[in-house]
Amino acid sequence: MPVDQDRPTLSSPPPFALYPEPPFPDPSQSPRVTLPRLATIAAVVAVLYLGKEVLLPLAIAMLLTFALSPLVTLFRKRGLPMTASVLIVVFLASGMMAVFSLVVASQLSSLARDLPRFQDNILIKLETLKEQGGEGSLIARITDMAGAINAEIGAAIPAEPAGTPAAETPIPVEVVERLSPLDTLTSLVMPLISPVATTGLVIVVVIFMLLEREELRDRFIRLIGAHDLHRTTAMLEEAGSRVGRYLLVQLLVNIIYALPIGVGLWLIGVPNAVLWGLLTLVLRFVPYIGSILSAAFPLFLAFAVSREWSAVLWTAALFIAVETVTSNLIEPWLYGSRTGVSPLAIIISAILWTWIWGPLGLVMSTPLTVCLVVLGRHVPQFELFGILFGDEPVLEPHAHLYQRWLAGDAVESTYRAEEALEEEYLSDYYRNTALPALLLAQTDWSRGVLSTVQETRLAVTALQMVQDLRPYVAEERDENRPDATEAPVVAPGRVVVLGGRGALDDVAAAILAQVLAVEGAEAEAHGHADLAPARLAHLDLPDCRCVILNFLDPSPPRSALLHVRRLKRNHPHLRVGVVIWSLPESTQTGENVAWGLRADAGKLAEAEAIGADFAVTWLEPALLGAVSSEPPRPLPPRDTKLARSLTRRKGGADPAPQG
Repeated sequence: MPVDQDRPTLSSPPPFALYPEPPFPDPSQSPRVTLPRLATIAAVVAVLYLGKEVLLPLAIAMLLTFALSPLVTLFRKRGLPMTASVLIVVFLASGMMAVFSLVVASQLSSLARDLPRFQDNILIKLETLKEQGGEGSLIARITDMAGAINAEIGAAIPAEPAGTPAAETPIPVEVVERLSPLDTLTSLVMPLISPVATTGLVIVVVIFMLLEREELRDRFIRLIGAHDLHRTTAMLEEAGSRVGRYLLVQLLVNIIYALPIGVGLWLIGVPNAVLWGLLTLVLRFVPYIGSILSAAFPLFLAFAVSREWSAVLWTAALFIAVETVTSNLIEPWLYGSRTGVSPLAIIISAILWTWIWGPLGLVMSTPLTVCLVVLGRHVPQFELFGILFGDEPVLEPHAHLYQRWLAGDAVESTYRAEEALEEEYLSDYYRNTALPALLLAQTDWSRGVLSTVQETRLAVTALQMVQDLRPYVAEERDENRPDATEAPVVAPGRVVVLGGRGALDDVAAAILAQVLAVEGAEAEAHGHADLAPARLAHLDLPDCRCVILNFLDPSPPRSALLHVRRLKRNHPHLRVGVVIWSLPESTQTGENVAWGLRADAGKLAEAEAIGADFAVTWLEPALLGAVSSEPPRPLPPRDTKLARSLTRRKGGADPAPQG
C-alpha cells in the first residue's frame, strides 16, 4: 500500500498552482496538421493535377536546370563565357536525348516486326509446362487461355479457301475519300507537333533558367525570405546540391548498370539488346521497382526466343548479379550523401506523383520529393513535408523513449537503449535520455493528463527496461573510460536508493542505483512502498551506509520529506540524501523548459533543514553525495514555530520555549 495518502490521483488532480505554465512555449507541441493547412495542400494538389499541361514542362525544366548547373559551372571555371557555357551544355544534353530517342524508336520498330516469330516457341513451352503440371494446374489453365486467344486471333483473319483461283477471290470494296495535299500533310504532322513543341519549350526554358540563375535566385529570396537571408540561402544550396547530385549520380549508376545488361543480353542472344539496355537506363530512375520493370521485358523475350530454358536462366542470373553488385558496391561508393527522403516516403511519393502527372511524374517523383523535404526543413510553413517525407528522426530520443514507455513496449525500449549503448556509456544514456523521459512523464502527470493506469504501465515498462540493461553494469564497472577523470573514492557500505512517493520515483531510484553500481558502489533499489514502517525493517538498514530518496515531483510535500527525519532518528549512522530531479539550468532552453520542471529551491532547503545530509537535483551531485565518506549530520531539532502552529491547530497550549 502507498505510504503517502495525500498523493493526488486521477479523481483528485494536483493543484495546478504548484505547476505554473512554463514561461516559454514548446515549439514541438504546436499543431502542424490543421484544417486550413490540409485545405491548402488539397488546393495545391488540385492545381498540379489540373495544370499538368503547363506545370509538367516547367518541372522538367527545373530538374534539368538543377542537373546541368554543375556542368555550366565547370565550363565557367574553364574561362568560357556564360552564354557559351549554357549553350554548349544544353546542346550536348539535347543531342544525347535525341540520339537516345532515335535508337529506341528504331529498336521498337524492329521488335514489332520480329514478335510473330516467337509465337510458336511460346506455345511449345506452355504445352511442355502443361504436361509436367497436369491438366488442373495453373500452367495448364494459362496454356489453355493462350491457345484460346491464339484461336480467336486466327479466326479473325479471313483465310483463303483451298483451290480458289486468285481471280475468283472477292476483292473488298473501300470508299476512299480524296484528301488534298494540305489535309494529308496536316494528318501526318499534327500528332508530332505536341511532343516536339513541348520538348522545344523545355529546352528554351532550361536555357533561360541557366542564363538567369542568379537573377532567379535573388527573386526567389526576395519573394519568400528577404528577412532571413541565411535560412533561404541554406535552403537553396541544399536543394540544388541534393537534387543535382542525385540526378547526376543516379545517371552514372544507371549507365554502369545498363552497360553490362546490354552486353550480357547480346551475348545470351536476347533480341534488341540495345533497346533493353537503354530502357534499363531510364527505368532505373523509377524508385525500387525500376529494376524489376527493366528485367521483365528481357525475361519475356528470353522465354520466347528459344525453345530451351537456358536463355531465361542466364537472363535472370545476369540481372541478379548486376543488381547485387550495383546495390552493395557501386551505389554505396558513389552516393556520398543520402537524398534525405525515407524509403517509405519514396514509394508513397511515387504513387502520388504518378497519379498527378502520369509516367513522367513517376520518373521525377524522387527529385521532386527531395525539393519538398528541403523546403520543409528550412521554411516553418512547410515543415509538414519534412516530417512526412524526411529520413531524419522526428522525435528526440527521450521523447521517443517516453512514447514507447507509454505504449508499454519494453522490447523496443530495450532494443533502442542497447542500440544507443553501442556508442555511449550506460550512465550517459540514463543522463541524456532516460531521466529526461521520466521528466516528460512527470510533466504529463502534473498536468493531469497521465492517468493512474498509464502511470503504472509506464513504470512497469521502464523498470523492465532498466532490469534488461543490468548486464551492462558488470560490463562497464571494470572498464577504463578513456575520457573520464579519476573516479570518486567510494566509501565502504551499502547504498539503498528508494522511490519517494510514486511509481515514477521508483524508476528514478532504479536508474540511480545502476549508475552507482557502475561507479563501483554496492547499491540496491527499492520502491516507495518499502518506506512503510512495516517493510522498512526488511531493508537491513543497520548494515547500510547511505539512503537516497528520489522525487520527480518538483515540489514534494513535507510529509514525504519527513521520511528523512524518521530514517535518521531510527538509524543515526545513516547518511540520508534527497534528489528532487530536474534538468540542470545549463541544459534548459526555450525548447525544453516546458517539459523540464524545475525543482523548488525552497524544497531543497526544507529537506536540508529537516536533516538531509545532501539535497540535489541531478545525477552527478547525487553520485558525489552517495559515495562521500563524510559522517552523517546530527538530526536538527524540530522547528519550534512549526510545532506551535501544529499545536494551535489541534487546540492545545503552546509548548514551553526551548533553552
